Amino acid sequence: MKNRITLLSVILIAILLSACETTPERGGTSNLPPLGAESTAGGEGAQGGAAGGGSSGAQAFGAPGSTVEGKPVIENPLEDPESPLSKRTFYFDFDRSTIRPEDRPIIVAHAEYLVDHPRLHVTLAGYTDERGSREYNLALGEQRAKSVADLLLLQGVGQDQINVVSYGEERPASLGHDEDAWQQNRRVVIVY
Repeated sequence: MKNRITLLSVILIAILLSACETTPERGGTSNLPPLGAESTAGGEGAQGGAAGGGSSGAQAFGAPGSTVEGKPVIENPLEDPESPLSKRTFYFDFDRSTIRPEDRPIIVAHAEYLVDHPRLHVTLAGYTDERGSREYNLALGEQRAKSVADLLLLQGVGQDQINVVSYGEERPASLGHDEDAWQQNRRVVIVY
């Protein structure tokens, strides 16, 4: 009798474990929506195609090797060097956390992209040059990152999409000890 109970217990456990087994989903775990999920600037979605006056799906959505007007199509606007979204580093003046006027339109473009992609999250990493105490530099790096975060929030980006971190003088972009190196280190980087 005891052997039957043990055998039944083992079989029952095996059945339960096999029922709990899951198969992995196909594809990667990208935060970006699938290509063609949103409409294009002309108001056409993935079905627009050549019949609707648009380009074919391969051209519109960057099939490997596809070109439009002789230029390669880049699937992700974050990787397109001609897109303002490719600029993700913003520099600051000494001892300041004020966003420079020339950087505002680019940060607004990032905000628009984040509003259009609410599942995306960014980390705003603030940095300083080596001058000042460690504590002061951590606070200044955080204030710089918060300045960028505030502009993103004003444009409608969700609070849960933004993470602010300060590295202060840690992780310098340039190891020099002059004004050129310090300027490279006073920055905020948007990390998708």
